[in-house]
Amino acid sequence: MGNAILTRHGRSASPLPPDARASAACDRDDRRGRPHRRPPALRIVTAAERPDLVEAMRRLGASPWPEFLNRDAVVEALWRYLYELAPAYQFALLEEKSESLLAIGNCIPIRWDGDPHTLPDRGVDAVLEDGVACLREGATATAASALMIVVSPERLGQGISGWAIRAMAEVVGRHGLTELVAPVRPTHKHRYPLIPIDHYISWRREDGLPADPWMRVHERVGGQMLRPAAAAMRVTGSVAEWERWTQMAMLESGRYVIPGALVPVEIDRERGLGCYQEPACWMRHRVPGA
Repeated sequence: MGNAILTRHGRSASPLPPDARASAACDRDDRRGRPHRRPPALRIVTAAERPDLVEAMRRLGASPWPEFLNRDAVVEALWRYLYELAPAYQFALLEEKSESLLAIGNCIPIRWDGDPHTLPDRGVDAVLEDGVACLREGATATAASALMIVVSPERLGQGISGWAIRAMAEVVGRHGLTELVAPVRPTHKHRYPLIPIDHYISWRREDGLPADPWMRVHERVGGQMLRPAAAAMRVTGSVAEWERWTQMAMLESGRYVIPGALVPVEIDRERGLGCYQEPACWMRHRVPGA
């Protein structure tokens, strides 16, 4: 990886500011309506700074997804290059004293002109392709895209996810980039697979915040909703593979609602194929110092 992609400041592990730690005590657990426990002091480390953590970061990142999502052809082909080509963009949140792994985040430098209308409908797949190409070519990145944030299961409900988003923005800022966008996967959309994504992301609670919990976290830490990404991930497989991935019989052609999917999968028995196109919502975050 070229020096142009490495962090400009050469900073080592970075703590979150004291005011961030203190204000976390006031965050609300959306599921229970009670205050989060104050999180421990958090430290941001990148895979470039701590290559010894990469395997643990990979394991945590692979843990929460439905089986079929791991079969996206672009993700299968390119995800492994994140830690090879852009280790300074992959980070972990550690508990400062114990160094226990609280969360991980993956992002990638991309070429984007700043116009929300040019953000690709293909979301995750498109930014992975562009980002890996950008890194391999040594091209100048103009922005970064989030790819994933995963919180350790035992730390869910403690406000860690919001600090992980802030940490990602800080990591991106270390590279001199001013734009961070995210093809956000709405966590409760699977409960409403027949609702169009543009309708779903417009739903708001009485307090004006998004109805979807993950979108709500993004907005609470300053994220701005831009527009839907209609086909952020695409999974194609044989009917037999879809039956294995979902543990469901698919005996005729049609649209099937499957566990964990944000929209139905389209099954074509005549061709022996099934296709799933997962939507997302593009959001934009302010990068510190931008």
